[in-house]
Amino acid sequence: MAIDDAWYSGDKSRLRRVYALQDIGNGHNERDSTGRPWRFWERPRPVGRRDGRLHVPLAADIAAKSSQLLFAEPPSVIFEDDAAQKRWTEIADATGFDSVLREAGEVASALGGIALRATWNTELAKHPLPTAVHADGVLPDWQYGVLTGITLWRELLREGDRVLRHLERHEPGKVLHGVYEGTSTNLGRRVPLTEHPDTEGIAATLDAEGNGETISTGVPGLTCRYIPNMRPNRKYRGSMLGRSDWQDDGIRDLFMSLDETYTSWMRDIRLAKARLIAPHGFLNSEGMGKGASFDDDKEIWTPINAGPTSGEGLTLVQFAIRVTEHEQSWKAFSRKAVESAGYSAQSFGLGDASAVTATEVVSQERSSLLTKAQKGGYWIPELEAFAEMLLQLDRAQGFSTVTASRPRIELADSVSEDPKTVAETIELLARGTAVSTEMKVRIRNPDWDDTAVKEETERILKETGAMVTDPAMTGAEGPGAPGFGNPAGGGEAA
Repeated sequence: MAIDDAWYSGDKSRLRRVYALQDIGNGHNERDSTGRPWRFWERPRPVGRRDGRLHVPLAADIAAKSSQLLFAEPPSVIFEDDAAQKRWTEIADATGFDSVLREAGEVASALGGIALRATWNTELAKHPLPTAVHADGVLPDWQYGVLTGITLWRELLREGDRVLRHLERHEPGKVLHGVYEGTSTNLGRRVPLTEHPDTEGIAATLDAEGNGETISTGVPGLTCRYIPNMRPNRKYRGSMLGRSDWQDDGIRDLFMSLDETYTSWMRDIRLAKARLIAPHGFLNSEGMGKGASFDDDKEIWTPINAGPTSGEGLTLVQFAIRVTEHEQSWKAFSRKAVESAGYSAQSFGLGDASAVTATEVVSQERSSLLTKAQKGGYWIPELEAFAEMLLQLDRAQGFSTVTASRPRIELADSVSEDPKTVAETIELLARGTAVSTEMKVRIRNPDWDDTAVKEETERILKETGAMVTDPAMTGAEGPGAPGFGNPAGGGEAA
């Protein structure tokens, strides 16, 4: 995770540190301790001069794209109970839950997973507070693939080798808190929660019973869920943690090659700066022991002692910049990296940009959409359980009286159908009398419920005159009478 985090951060110093740890103590500048040549970020930093290596943030772009595919448009959270739906909307709007999901989707892509935690603070808000906890601060427990407990940890203080950590363990119906004083490699001994300002407020909310570290949640299950980015974890087969989008060393090698290509490109640009070579007679003496200088703005030069055919004069030196070669290498490395991570080159602007219709876009971005669907298979069940738990916690803490239920969650489409294409499809179906008015409305508005579709269908039939009055009910009057725009007394014209 430290290596994945270094690539995600885009911080060159982190990349240098994390790869230097792979071969500690070897001072050779060309090969590591096994005799293998250094890879790009494994090379020791130059001593006494600037490190000119550049970094291309493709890893961060991949993580951002993953989140965009999943949550750029908020998912639909649908409860059967109207009161639960209303309360969920209030909580989601107040907490910015959609933004929490976007953060969670991006970090999960980078680190291999994410934890969604629900907590509360009556002084801050009258509703539960959902937060995302990054995978490198999470220790989940599973039994037969079922999450049974999860420990969240964070560093509160680091002074030299002294480290103060806060552990927060979620178990069914309760949350346990503890502060430990140890070292960078050892958890150490337990100390009171009041040892640090960030945790002393928790001490006042602990239950009076038990070991003095427990808070009852009032929820039968866990108040924290873990969502893996993708499984299986190829490096640690059998692990439930999930893998990042670039866990494979082959993808990281492509990242390194891309950075090396950009560094080489910039070196070409730096070396290709125009330089003048001036003969000694063109230099101005700065005095004894001070050397000489050249004034490139001078218009009149003192004649030098050389014949007219000696060829002495200013010489312009400017090397060529290998733009085409570097650009082709850059595109090749970038394309292979994103494809190996499971995405389409088109999603990153590396493919054919001529797609116009939604069908063409879907065809070109098929790999990205398949990866989104695969990730959605991990996200949807956990989000449904998390939403139900959030309403349970909301009721248990006295914020509302709404009865919790499990919602149905649908991820939004990444590609919206072109309105012109939809209209042409409907027209072709209608021309062949192969579709009803109701089906036309459903095709045009796939996100509408049955009530909205029925109302729109009736309006269209009225406006087009297709809904006529039943001749047997000629004397009836008023909007409520059969036959007056009422399907019970009339219908579509035969």
